[in-house]
Amino acid sequence: MGLKEEIEGQNPVQLGNELYRFAADLYPICRSITGDGIRQTLARIRDRISLQIFEVPTGTAVFDWTVPKEWNICDAYIKDRDGNRVIDFQRCNLHVVNYSTPIHSSMTLSELKPHLVTLPEHPDWIPYKTSYYKEDWGFCLSHNQMLGLKDGEYEVCIQSNLETGHLTYGECYIRGRTADEVLISCHACHPSLANDNLSGLVVATFLARALSGEDLRYSYRFLFIPGTIGAITWLARNREMVGRIRHGLVLTGIGDAGGFHYKKSRRGDAEIDQAAEHVLRHSGESAEILEFSPYGYDERQYCSPGFNLPVGCLMRSVWGSFPEYHTSADNLAFIFPQKLAESLHVCAGIVEVLENNGRYRNLSPYGEPQLGKRNLYRPMGGQTIGQEINARLWVLNLSDGDHSLLDIANRSGISFPLIRDAAKLLCEHGLMAGVPDRTIAETAESAACNDTKVTH
Repeated sequence: MGLKEEIEGQNPVQLGNELYRFAADLYPICRSITGDGIRQTLARIRDRISLQIFEVPTGTAVFDWTVPKEWNICDAYIKDRDGNRVIDFQRCNLHVVNYSTPIHSSMTLSELKPHLVTLPEHPDWIPYKTSYYKEDWGFCLSHNQMLGLKDGEYEVCIQSNLETGHLTYGECYIRGRTADEVLISCHACHPSLANDNLSGLVVATFLARALSGEDLRYSYRFLFIPGTIGAITWLARNREMVGRIRHGLVLTGIGDAGGFHYKKSRRGDAEIDQAAEHVLRHSGESAEILEFSPYGYDERQYCSPGFNLPVGCLMRSVWGSFPEYHTSADNLAFIFPQKLAESLHVCAGIVEVLENNGRYRNLSPYGEPQLGKRNLYRPMGGQTIGQEINARLWVLNLSDGDHSLLDIANRSGISFPLIRDAAKLLCEHGLMAGVPDRTIAETAESAACNDTKVTH
């Protein structure tokens, strides 16, 4: 049984609820690109999977960037003249512009207003704003809250620290039969945003948990990192080993009710691009394939021209395309247990393709081999050829050492699991043999044709 089948064999309601509960557990934490919030988040992930945590000092040069000061916050508020907290960080951690410098002062409403951010088009929502690389302070609030502020004096307080410290990220490494890697990356730097942050974190965590202990062809590296600066920092610290990365996937925004979107790698025709497109096409859900662009999440760092890694991005609703994006409306009511479980199924399906894709050579290429005498064909002439037999014919015809199983699946329109099973069966009957991969040195056992994992 493959990974996808194992995950799909679980009770889907129970699996979705478990994913959702983990997101709800992480939701209250005030995360940022540095600080204790991301440490708390990584600690809870480490309760579920093996995770190594790295601390990179402030001031460390990482390519054209520098690791920033560490930011932490314990409280913030705006009080009116009666001492009432009209804006309270304890109620919503989006109220403070992320990375705000500390302040404790009294000021008039007119003095305060330049530091207030609202969304007039959605007057009940609180925006999410940051000031990572320019020292400043500010509050985010609903537009209706701002309209309710009366002229007069206000006590303004942000109890934060911005000082020399560290950038923190987590890494889960699962060793496979080869040193060649599949990279799974997600950003862990947003505060209480359920879809654009937590959905990717929880799906990646559960995928890593499902892969742990499996007999894997590839090694898998899961990164839980701050967006942009985290990916750049990791690349700078691991420059010598990025050549091991054969496939990669950034996970984000995969818990809402929108249809799937897959953004291709910079290469555009990498195996991960083909695998993701194939799995989505056969998933039974609406899906759209997007061409690469140098804007988005950390795929743009992995796909920067100096690296040009085969890393795509899997999403549901695309960043910036839905009104809830980067607002308080991206809350736990915006994500759904069923959608999280379905996203995990898709990720498992992509992994199954990567693990089992390979090239074969037909050992009986002169004419069609007689499948009937091997009980591999329909028992009686005139019957309709089913998908299983059709898959066997396609695999035999295109297994010339050049076409991979994924190539065959895409050309035939047959789902990859059927093509994979056909290849395994034909190998068992001595009709095909695996072709050694052109780039990956696998063990003799994994290259054997009768292994349940087929090889290049």
